[in-house]
Amino acid sequence: MKTFPIGGVHPSDNKLSRAVAVERFALPDEVRIPLAQHIGAPAVAKVAKGDKVLAGQLIAEAASFMSANIHAPVSGTVTAVDLQPNGQGVRQMMITIKREGDEWVPEVDLTPDLVRECTLEPKEILDRIKAAGIVGMGGATFPTHVKLSVPPGKKAEFLIINGVECEPYLTSDHRTMLEKGEELMVGTTILMRVLGVKQAQIGIENNKPDAIAFLRELSKHYEGVRVTPLKVRYPQGGEKQLIAAVTGRQVPPPPGLPIDVGAVVCNASTTVAVYEAVQKRKPLVERIVTVTGKGMKTPSNYLVRMGTPIASLVEAAGGLPEGDVKVLNGGPMMGRAMVDLSSPVTKGCSGITVLGGAEAQRGAESACIKCAKCVQACPMGLEPYLLSKLSRKQLWERLEGEEVTSCIECGCCQFTCPADLPLLDYIRLGKQRVMGLIRARAAANAPKK
Repeated sequence: MKTFPIGGVHPSDNKLSRAVAVERFALPDEVRIPLAQHIGAPAVAKVAKGDKVLAGQLIAEAASFMSANIHAPVSGTVTAVDLQPNGQGVRQMMITIKREGDEWVPEVDLTPDLVRECTLEPKEILDRIKAAGIVGMGGATFPTHVKLSVPPGKKAEFLIINGVECEPYLTSDHRTMLEKGEELMVGTTILMRVLGVKQAQIGIENNKPDAIAFLRELSKHYEGVRVTPLKVRYPQGGEKQLIAAVTGRQVPPPPGLPIDVGAVVCNASTTVAVYEAVQKRKPLVERIVTVTGKGMKTPSNYLVRMGTPIASLVEAAGGLPEGDVKVLNGGPMMGRAMVDLSSPVTKGCSGITVLGGAEAQRGAESACIKCAKCVQACPMGLEPYLLSKLSRKQLWERLEGEEVTSCIECGCCQFTCPADLPLLDYIRLGKQRVMGLIRARAAANAPKK
């Protein structure tokens, strides 16, 4: 069975909510919509305090090509456009809307009817995807219209739909594949039409046999689409790892991109969002969020409007368990610890994981024993112990030379470390600093206008 060639680990999957059907979550009385829910420039607010809005209405416009539109998830009155804390306590610009009913813009088709045929030209499809504010919903939040805009001189050869969902605990993509299989298939053919490719593979790890069987049966009716089962191995959902597993091709180090080896990868939930944007004219205003953890009474999958307070999801799943807990936006490997549960659900929020007991505690840091387990586990072939040490010592130029920008922040190194060193923490800090230096250098060398 296929998998990627180097590194990786096998954490317990703990998919507690895999068999729990998606439940539509109650509309909140108030939503807060961050203007930065994607990689790139924050969107620019197009509404002001006191404005009336409809669900699906554009409320913030993409500030550049590398940005994304944002739409109202509910109808009501804008009560603020100001700085608010996000889940990590960092203040960022948000639009606050007090809900008044659930009235939608008229062009959105809210019927459940499947629309299979798409006769639009590739540019028309791309324009609809861009207008709808679609971004990568697996966590990366890369604007989808940018990913689908193949640069001159490059050619897409195949499309890969990412149904791996290798992050422990999370099941939002799994439920999407089971409950929105036909929409996923139509979305896949739409993406194939945009890219001008004849084949697409849906990569799914073999711990989801129901999704593999279901989509294989559906794929018989969609020419060029096939399902590729993959061996369970973290972080197989990483773009470069998935391309290597499915095609055997290796994406070159940064600034290398998947398109350099002829590949375009799109997350399963994003593909369904593409279907809704193109066939239903529905912008990205809601998504499936897994709320889970061993101490949660009812691990669940909810269909949630953007801007809904995360605290209300946790409460609906049984509330926080007693004792010390850690709440993560995401899963235990790549998720970020939250300090403010009143913060909103955003486009990249695929799950909320509540850890308790030993899971919530870090081990006491001790000295590196030079075992090289972190090197063996790194799926990018890096030396995490060295990158972490260089970051601690603030040796930024050498850190750049050791290809810290190739790190995908998967956490395999920290997961395997017997000394409980915070390897990923320091690598993330160093990577951010190095990327800032690279941007500054590029700006300084840019032609003066």
